[in-house]
Amino acid sequence: MRFYIKLLTIISLFVFFSCSDKTKDSIEVVDFDSFYSKIDLSSDVTYVVNFWATWCSPCVKELPYFESVNREYSEKNVKVILVSLDFPSQIESKLMPYLKKNKIKSNVILLDDSKMNKWVPRVSEKWDGGIPATLIVNSSNYNFYPNPFEKEELVSEIQKVIN
Repeated sequence: MRFYIKLLTIISLFVFFSCSDKTKDSIEVVDFDSFYSKIDLSSDVTYVVNFWATWCSPCVKELPYFESVNREYSEKNVKVILVSLDFPSQIESKLMPYLKKNKIKSNVILLDDSKMNKWVPRVSEKWDGGIPATLIVNSSNYNFYPNPFEKEELVSEIQKVIN
């Protein structure tokens, strides 16, 4: 009988800790207005916002560059936000496994807003909605790049804005 009680206790603890880990791994799903409200241009923060998806090969190729920026520039008031345009129904099956496998530490949110014709031009009149696309913005700069980056180019563009 003691054996079963111990076994039950161990299983209960395992289930408890397994479930609590999943809450840490959740992704915030927002519409465009909720996302845009996260960018505070009254502060001295420079935001590097990358629009991407796991199904986009050029996006996946450049994602390590944004991770590098996230690590190397965090003390320089640079905030990286990775805005996933993946399908909300694929958070558990594709997005979360991708983020875990690639050890993505940057802030990731999933943009779930079907009114692209309204929000894409709000990001930039130059944007046709294609990804990857990046916005580097602070209180005195608003730079939009509707193209993929190489690491050196990304760092160079950030340096222009923060210097």
